[in-house]
Amino acid sequence: MNPLEALKMALRALTANKLRSALTVLGIVIGVGAVIGLMSIGRGIESAITSQIKSIGSDLVFVRPGAVSQQGVRTAQGGAVTLTLEDARAIADPNRVTVATGVAPQTNFPSPVVAGGQNAFTQIVGVTPEYFDMLSYTPADGETLSQQHVDARSRVAVLGSSVAEILFPNGDAVGQTISMRQMRFRVIGVLSSKGGGGPGNMDDFIAVPLTTLSSQLQMLRTARGEIRVQIINVKVDSSENIDIAKEQIAAVLRERHNIIGEDDFTITSLNDLIAAFTQVTQIMSIFLGSIAGISLLVGGIGIMNIMLVSVTERIREIGIRKAVGAKRRDILAQFLFESMVLSLSGGVLGIALGWLMSKGFSSFRGPTGQTTPVMITPDIIILAVSVAAGIGLFFGIYPASRAAKLDPIQALRYE
Repeated sequence: MNPLEALKMALRALTANKLRSALTVLGIVIGVGAVIGLMSIGRGIESAITSQIKSIGSDLVFVRPGAVSQQGVRTAQGGAVTLTLEDARAIADPNRVTVATGVAPQTNFPSPVVAGGQNAFTQIVGVTPEYFDMLSYTPADGETLSQQHVDARSRVAVLGSSVAEILFPNGDAVGQTISMRQMRFRVIGVLSSKGGGGPGNMDDFIAVPLTTLSSQLQMLRTARGEIRVQIINVKVDSSENIDIAKEQIAAVLRERHNIIGEDDFTITSLNDLIAAFTQVTQIMSIFLGSIAGISLLVGGIGIMNIMLVSVTERIREIGIRKAVGAKRRDILAQFLFESMVLSLSGGVLGIALGWLMSKGFSSFRGPTGQTTPVMITPDIIILAVSVAAGIGLFFGIYPASRAAKLDPIQALRYE
């Protein structure tokens, strides 16, 4: 039997029971659509956050508090703030870190913010003026922080574009007053948007002078009165000198912290962050795809069930075909084609359903007003359809093999 003839026979057999075939295909449609929809969300989130990280630049190094030993026990990374503003000033010394072109310490903490009748929950970031140039932030309205603001511990604030839209929907933020943690700040500027939404939104923060923040919050000061910082951003003169910068920064901090054994800080670059994040999102995408794949498994079981019913209903037909010369492989091919047609039909319709699901997800706006990023790539579609075809073949083998092994005489006597 040639493939075209087997395909025609499969289509005739399936269209003879349209409702049953449609219900069987439905399981594959839902499975393929779920795989495409969920994996496209994972890919979209990965692409959105990775592009935001890359937009900062590839010549940045980040110094954070590391694992600290306390009475012989290693605490988790970031468990204690071991960096200070004086550490940042030491790193900024061109005689000690020769490849650094800028240093910007910062401290973050989440806080509710109120302005007039509006409120938001965002990150308050204590910074110095170098922070804005280093992370490529420019003012859309007003100005950014100056060294004078830092030295005078001024109560001024610069809003990220997302926060500004929530607190001041009319666009009149500059000159207004905002309140957070029983402190009042005057808004002196609004930053241009980085253009990113969803997870990792780089416009969702409020920047204030680091010195002002530390003077108001005792937890940001050490017992000796030094200002604690959570991150020290270091801009390197060239991405090729990242490793040199790491070595020189480590040497400075080991000397200042009198470290003999393990470091109490960690140094990472943007490339390190991108690699780690990509690994996490890939695992997430596989996990989401695996969950959706359960629907495909259920659909495959449905195909096997309906094909077994079809074999039972057509035993006399199989006996007649064998009696007139049909070989075992012809019967096998006939029923395999039927199961493959069911699964591939479901795969094609599932692509359309997955596309619609992705469009629906992309238009959904969360509590922050940001849409969910999605990305449908060819490999996701190929994977989903290939799995659907494989399921049709796998779950169709047993019913087809059972039909092919029927004894023609017994089949002709079957009623």
